Amino acid sequence: MRQGACLCGGVRFEVAGDLPDIQACHCRSCQKAQGAAFVAVLPIAKADLRFTAGEDLLAAFESSPGKQRLFCKVCGSPILSRAAALPDRVRLRAGAVEGPLGVKIASHAYTGEAVDWCAVAQDAPHYPGARPA
Repeated sequence: MRQGACLCGGVRFEVAGDLPDIQACHCRSCQKAQGAAFVAVLPIAKADLRFTAGEDLLAAFESSPGKQRLFCKVCGSPILSRAAALPDRVRLRAGAVEGPLGVKIASHAYTGEAVDWCAVAQDAPHYPGARPA
């Protein structure tokens, strides 16, 4: 069982099971949502995520049709995203999970939109657009 929280600690959660490897996304939407060069997400089953505090502090923003980004409405920390097309999955923000994760980056998507001020690591496959299904 892994635990995590937002910056202010108001939203707390647990993740059951082993964590998957990280998927990095370099699209412009993720850059803006994270305020960073890319987002690092853990794609997990929705059933493996349980909020232990502050679920009522989550706000959702539909950043594109059918995709919501959830964040703490107190401190603004991004927590996860969810897509209507994948109702049983969420993409948990790796930085919100506490402690060493013991996983690595498995792929980089939308590298065609990568910023010019941060090199994309050569640690995993790159895709100029979406990751292949």
